[in-house]
Amino acid sequence: MRPALILALFGVAGSNLCAQLPAASRPTVGATGNASVFVQPDQVQIDATVTTRAMTAQDAGSQNATQTAAVLSALTQLLGAGSNIKTVGYSLSPIYNYPTGGTPTLAGYTASNTIEVTLSAISMAGQVIDTATQAGATTIAGLRFGLKDSEPARRQALQQATAVAKSHADSMAGALGGTVGTIVLVQEGISTRPIVTPLAASAGATTTPVQAGLVEVDATVTLEALLN
Repeated sequence: MRPALILALFGVAGSNLCAQLPAASRPTVGATGNASVFVQPDQVQIDATVTTRAMTAQDAGSQNATQTAAVLSALTQLLGAGSNIKTVGYSLSPIYNYPTGGTPTLAGYTASNTIEVTLSAISMAGQVIDTATQAGATTIAGLRFGLKDSEPARRQALQQATAVAKSHADSMAGALGGTVGTIVLVQEGISTRPIVTPLAASAGATTTPVQAGLVEVDATVTLEALLN
């Protein structure tokens, strides 16, 4: 009787095998959703660089310090003492001439100081550019529009991307004759892309025009769910 009993028990276990499989052993469906949200910027950053050149490092640095101080003073006068102005880059380096077939010769030194201005009043961007160039800035690198608080836009983009990923998963599961079960994995990816506007400083008397455009917040959501 013992062999028959063993066979009977095996038959009961086999019938319940699928129900007892751990989640990790069950088939799954994975999907990815992407979404973009476009938001009006409420902040802009402007880089103004002062570059000077002289035969000695001391002269190049000294001239740069004087010229940069003039730019800082003019910007502070325009924006007020509590304005968000800071130095974000400085370099002092030699300049060499490289004659064909000859030995490189020292031709002088160049000093460069970059100031970053952060504005909440985007409408003043043109005035900042003109003030900086008139005071001695030699390069305006561009404009970076952004958001003081990107979290609301991030949440909106993630919600939309999640809905897209879930819709894709439902479509694939339906094509396989099943349905989406428990979500076992969700991963997010977020990127904020401020619009960068390259500028060329103009010598005209009118204020440099600035068009803010929009800030793009992109979200990617990848999910994995059990396939019922």
